[in-house]
Amino acid sequence: MVESYIQRLKDLENAALSFEGVNTAYAIQAGRELRVMVQSEKIDDQRASQLSFEISEKIQNELTYPGQVKVTVIRETRAVNIAR
Repeated sequence: MVESYIQRLKDLENAALSFEGVNTAYAIQAGRELRVMVQSEKIDDQRASQLSFEISEKIQNELTYPGQVKVTVIRETRAVNIAR
């Protein structure tokens, strides 16, 4: 039973990682939420929204899971400077 739970989490993460521009994916809250980190240089805001929809469609069509899975795409840009 534990192996099937872990496999389900890995399947969720791998579904997101199969898309171009995705850095990492984390299944959290017992697989009820998937957080996807994307490369901000390759994915713009509009594409991030579209990507979350595409990932949720892939999960719905290819995987079995109880209840709902919330897909959150996180696109972050950082600017860092050091004053000396």
